[in-house]
Amino acid sequence: MPTTPQPANTSYEPKIGYIVSRFPMISETFIVHEMDAMEKLGVPIELFVLLRERPKVVHPEAGKWVSRAHYHASLSRAVLQSQWHFIRRNPMLYLRTWTQVLRGTWGCLRCFGGALVFFPKAVRFAYEMTNLGIKHVHAHFAYHPAVAALIVHRLTGIPFSLTAHGSDIQADGHMLREKVEAAEFAVAVSAYNKQIMLRKCGPEVAEKIHIIHGGVDVDRLSPRAASGRKGPFRILCVARFEEVKGHAYLVEACRLLRERGIDVECRLVGGGLLLPRIEKQIKNADLGERVQLLGERSYQEVVQEFLLADVLVLPTAPTASGKCEGSPTVLKEAMACGLPVVSSLVGGISELVDDKCTGILVRPRDAAALADALQQLHGDAFLRCQLGRAGRERVVREFDLQASTARLARLFLEATGIEARPGRQVIDRPATRIAHLTTPSTVSAGGGTSTRGE
Repeated sequence: MPTTPQPANTSYEPKIGYIVSRFPMISETFIVHEMDAMEKLGVPIELFVLLRERPKVVHPEAGKWVSRAHYHASLSRAVLQSQWHFIRRNPMLYLRTWTQVLRGTWGCLRCFGGALVFFPKAVRFAYEMTNLGIKHVHAHFAYHPAVAALIVHRLTGIPFSLTAHGSDIQADGHMLREKVEAAEFAVAVSAYNKQIMLRKCGPEVAEKIHIIHGGVDVDRLSPRAASGRKGPFRILCVARFEEVKGHAYLVEACRLLRERGIDVECRLVGGGLLLPRIEKQIKNADLGERVQLLGERSYQEVVQEFLLADVLVLPTAPTASGKCEGSPTVLKEAMACGLPVVSSLVGGISELVDDKCTGILVRPRDAAALADALQQLHGDAFLRCQLGRAGRERVVREFDLQASTARLARLFLEATGIEARPGRQVIDRPATRIAHLTTPSTVSAGGGTSTRGE
């Protein structure tokens, strides 16, 4: 959706430009929730999108952002005018930026192709951000959005930052060093991811990389009441159908549980390319009555699934390309609802789930171990309750959305040269949130990847 340049922002708060790859994405509601929380803190956001998605299911929370977002076709009059604007103003700078991006992405077909497609849009973003008075740019994911933020920075001088979530730094490192070195700061969603970034960028950028857990709205995700529900042991998995999520191991675990005489009902929420393969596995194992494919669901529908399940399972496993979970949001959301969780001892998950304390962790790709953990929970209602209560307490204490967003907002303020200081008047900021901006946050390491299908 082409936008008309607006007058520069004159409010005391810095206006922040967010760049994302695709929007709206049902698997990335954590970005929507972060932007909502940021604006509640008084920091206005402008959303810039590289590709517009038109999913069948759109979370209501994303609706207002769809109407506000800056969308552009790959080629349009507005996009072409923006190229001419920067070529006329400084042709050498424009060409150097093109050269840096193409050279930096060479050798990776996806990276290089993305650079060719998204460079003109990023130039348009640079033009609009200048006219809108954007003081800082933040890219969610260190892949194409961070390249776009780097382009904006090179052409306009607007400082930028990025949040790295998982596969965007694990499977490929093209231009990661250049992005982090040029950024004011970078955010890793787990200590595990920060170590990956340091290996690829060098130890000299360590102070630039902040570990901030992606939080969840703990007030909205209330603990579930004891339902006294009768029937099969209900297992829930909310994840996109892709290799890293490990659905095949959960289906096999369900087959093993059936062999052991345990009555289970497994509900799989999500969509994705591997869905037909998992559907075939379910059919071959004759589990059609026990394993249900529910497709994509809205945020509220997923919350209802949390409240009705006995356990949330995320059987994730690293892929051959190196893709691995950072700290999945769906685990935090389930834990916030008091639902016991079972997952794999990989990536940054152990920073969220303490084995046998706030959940159960098993070896990745081990369907038998997964079945053992589920069998244990099936036979021990007290353990389920204990893990659920401890998990809720952990999330409230360390993974609260307001606290994690406030810490990021404080970094924005520092990057734009506006110090967060006691007594400063801000837009619609409750007194309880001012403290988060005026004192260093105690948010610990971690972060999210997705909820509705990641």
